[in-house]
Amino acid sequence: MVVPLADGIAITTKNITKRKQAEAALQKLSQQEREKAQQLEKTLKKLQDTQTRLLQQENMASLGHLVAGVAHEINNPISFIYGNIYPASEYIQDLLHLLQLYQQHYPEPVPEIAEELNNIELDFIIEDFPKLLSSMREGANRISEIVLSLKNFSNLEKKERKRVNIHQGIDNTLLLLQHRFKHPPGGGEIELIKEYGNLPLVECYPSQLNQVFMNIISNGIDALESDNRTLQGRITISTETLDPDSVAIRIANNGQGMTPEIRDRIFDPFFSTKPVGSGTGLGLAVSYQIVVGKHKGILTCLSEPEMGTEFWIELPIDQCS
Repeated sequence: MVVPLADGIAITTKNITKRKQAEAALQKLSQQEREKAQQLEKTLKKLQDTQTRLLQQENMASLGHLVAGVAHEINNPISFIYGNIYPASEYIQDLLHLLQLYQQHYPEPVPEIAEELNNIELDFIIEDFPKLLSSMREGANRISEIVLSLKNFSNLEKKERKRVNIHQGIDNTLLLLQHRFKHPPGGGEIELIKEYGNLPLVECYPSQLNQVFMNIISNGIDALESDNRTLQGRITISTETLDPDSVAIRIANNGQGMTPEIRDRIFDPFFSTKPVGSGTGLGLAVSYQIVVGKHKGILTCLSEPEMGTEFWIELPIDQCS
């Protein structure tokens, strides 16, 4: 709009009210969109956490049923074997004693018996058979220990919190993973170093913490197995009491380590650097939820390329209801 003034001067004016209103409306709309995006992101995160928790609960329940079934199926036949080893040992001792008496009283057997004694190498059998029985006894003991570790590892029939020895949970987990330490695909054993401190009993959900140990140690073994370096793989587990209220567990490996981009995402649900079909991307997400969400603890990862990886677990000694 042109407004004439004196002396031939004119002023041009513009009504900017509508433009200001449009800009304000646009800003408001933009703010609303940002808020909606933030709300959507929060909702998505909540859904992912819920899905992870449900999957974790389902997996733990399935694991409990599986372990209970396997332990039961193994325990029955091993009980028969273990229970029969001792009478079998006594029977064989009686038979060997009887043979020795025959040899004493009939030192010159008939040719057919003498030939058979030579064929079966009786002296070697007399010496070796007790060793075989002893080896069977040790094997049965070993299987019994594994069954007990399976039961202790899952322990899903006891879902309430209880005070437990953290070291026992770690050792039970290591027993189940020992084959991966001794026979990794790339050859050469993975060295295990345990540096246990003096820990009090910790109030926790034992089976869930065992799952955390399993996930983190398994990931460490996976990292070492995929490492092309000639350096011997090593996993170090150390524990300590931080103060009267908390304990710490460190699980470290000397693998290739991670880039900051990967390290910052490892606790995200469904994130995985493994080949398709080799991992679900839920192990560490579930572990984070168990430690932080369920136990009010801390789970962090320290890692740099070529410097290995360390997981730090901090747990309160007492859980406040």
